[in-house]
Amino acid sequence: MTQGKNGLTYADAGVDIDAGNELVERIKPAAKKTARPGVMAGLGGFGALFDLKAAGYEDPILVAATDGVGTKLRIAIDTDHVETVGIDLVAMCVNDLVCQGAEPLFFLDYFATGKLKLDNASAVVEGIAKGCELSGCALIGGETAEMPGMYEDGDFDLAGFAVGAMERGADLPTGVREGDVLLGLGSNGVHSNGYSLVRKIVEMSSYRWSDIAPFSDETLGQELLKPTRLYVKPVLKAIRAGGVHALAHITGGGLTENLPRVLPAGMGADIDLTSWEMPPVFKWLVDTAGLSQHELLKTFNAGIGMVVVCDKDHAETLKSLLEGEGESVYRLGSVTTGGGVTYEGVLK
Repeated sequence: MTQGKNGLTYADAGVDIDAGNELVERIKPAAKKTARPGVMAGLGGFGALFDLKAAGYEDPILVAATDGVGTKLRIAIDTDHVETVGIDLVAMCVNDLVCQGAEPLFFLDYFATGKLKLDNASAVVEGIAKGCELSGCALIGGETAEMPGMYEDGDFDLAGFAVGAMERGADLPTGVREGDVLLGLGSNGVHSNGYSLVRKIVEMSSYRWSDIAPFSDETLGQELLKPTRLYVKPVLKAIRAGGVHALAHITGGGLTENLPRVLPAGMGADIDLTSWEMPPVFKWLVDTAGLSQHELLKTFNAGIGMVVVCDKDHAETLKSLLEGEGESVYRLGSVTTGGGVTYEGVLK
């Protein structure tokens, strides 16, 4: 093969392979902290291996979940604070896995950008590793794609893929019946859904991301970038304690649409809206945009990030257990006959 006349390289086209290799080296220490029983190799191979037997499973069923962070990334990029969106990415996947009764085992990420900026990319992946560490799963692989012309300067996107396992027959939901108690676990704010509406509200408010939030001592950007709460470890302890019949991760669609997903046909839920107090960020969103209660409950988590559906005889024990694990727990209501979610009272 003869030398080309123009001597063009992949770097000339906007793709820096050396930067990608350096990123892998940078994130190896963070990924190493997430190691757990079952992991068979480090980063760098064409695929990642995981030994279910070494993880302690005898007759496992695998559960998979995938998600992203959505337009919350726009705030992170515009404020140049990308340290926590990796936690969001993990949380949106592993909080779903645990709703099936599964323990998250390992995680893979996909990071796509127009031009790889090593410091930003490292911060994002280190956040992913932190989320994995906090939820007990291993970061065992991923992909970094540098795609000039596909993204504006500084922009990037994320996708996450989590795999968990449970012993055969341990899947949720199971045994949900009339009279079961609904325990709500407090959220950490807006979490990672509804941000197209959030950004629209901020735009109409005349506030900037760098302004001190009217409901906090932190900037508006900092408040809205608080990472999604990871419920995995406390909820797994609750499942193992007995009495948990179902779990609902409250994301897009709010309580209105997510809770019915774990209820049998012909069953509904009755929720007392006065049983918890919303975080201040939701009150500000409501006041600024004139959001109706219906819209709030169908778009945002409104302060409840996870709902535990449990046997009424176990409710107080589970509430105490979850509070002991650092969760804010509210007795929201109960499972009823009839479909859908019925609300009583007014959000406060």
